Amino acid sequence: MGVVSPFVRKVKTASGATAVQIAVKEGRRDKVIEHLGSAHTEAELAALMEIGRHRIAPDQLALDLTPTPPAVSGLLTASAPVGTDAVVASKRSGLLWDVLHGVYTRLGLRNATGGDRAFEQMVLARLIEPTSKAQVPRVLGDLGLEPVSTRTLFRSLARAQERGYRESLSGALFEHVTASGGLALCLYDVTTLYFEAEREDDLRRVGYSKDRRVDPQVIVGLLVDRRGFPLRIGCWEGNKAETSTIIPIAEAFQAAHGIADLVVVADAGMLSAANLTALDDARLRFIVGARTTRAPGDLEAHFHWAGDAFTDGQVIDTITPRRGSQSERDKSRKSEPVWDPHTHPGSWRAVWVYSKKRAARDNQTLTAQANRARAVIAGEKHPKGTRFVTVHQGDQVLDEASIARARSLVGLKGYVTN
Repeated sequence: MGVVSPFVRKVKTASGATAVQIAVKEGRRDKVIEHLGSAHTEAELAALMEIGRHRIAPDQLALDLTPTPPAVSGLLTASAPVGTDAVVASKRSGLLWDVLHGVYTRLGLRNATGGDRAFEQMVLARLIEPTSKAQVPRVLGDLGLEPVSTRTLFRSLARAQERGYRESLSGALFEHVTASGGLALCLYDVTTLYFEAEREDDLRRVGYSKDRRVDPQVIVGLLVDRRGFPLRIGCWEGNKAETSTIIPIAEAFQAAHGIADLVVVADAGMLSAANLTALDDARLRFIVGARTTRAPGDLEAHFHWAGDAFTDGQVIDTITPRRGSQSERDKSRKSEPVWDPHTHPGSWRAVWVYSKKRAARDNQTLTAQANRARAVIAGEKHPKGTRFVTVHQGDQVLDEASIARARSLVGLKGYVTN
């Protein structure tokens, strides 16, 4: 039986790295003798392969007839004597940076900022590692890149404000999106960013926080296309109502790109008399979800003539009061009025749709809520925010009237629009 010679082999790992191992042949299989490490770059791979060759034949001098790979040249220490392990002296994550820089340039962001190198480094470094501005030089240094100074980074922030980078960047992003087709749908949402500061200022204010924080915060709004690609960003005082940020962002978007016709679509959380009036005054059209509690008033005539009977897919196009509950609808007339802003100045158009499938789901939810209410009254569960539980003469009782009213509205979904 002959002597089996070890060899250096390369294997791709699940993470995308390249494992370098010393192995021998046993039948049709490779038996791993030693795992030398995993390489993530060509330079690291070349170094590990050199180490492997030295482990196999430490005293053998090889006549290398192949040129040194360009990616490896200069990375092995020139002073390392023959017969010692190769040492990686430095490395540069060129591919990562080149990809990010290429995308940044292709999106037009480099031109939009006048080639501001410090601003670009700050943006791309914080994509690689979300961190403070002061840590940007460290992040770039770890990649083997030459960063600008921290002072230069902070000066770029002043330039960003003075030269209106926000508007120019938004313009570049809009051009990128519309270059490949129209822009029929935009999506908008807000979040809060808090600061670990003791004092408020004109922008950082204590406001509503889902995390119940009492730190000063700002509200940030982001407008994106249907794929989530960013188009415009806005920033407001931390105590500003989230719903009141929609009009400023929409008007700025219209003015910047000459958009005349815009329809705002929002959920029921947007539905307040002030919000809808403000949208209408701004000449913005809207379609807003209606709360089910508005159905008894909006559909008063339907309940008068047809009771709570609905057919699957039935649509009722009517009107709803702009403010309060005083309706311009005459319930003595069976046919629903056709909304017109001139003949119904105190109303918006309301559209209610009935779905049998939605009714089944709503009934299931109501049954679960009613059962929970009974369990709370019986003392089996804690009364924390329980629906259909009311207090009568000091005792908790089941609100049967509310349950009946809720069941009469199952399956209905409403919309308010101008």
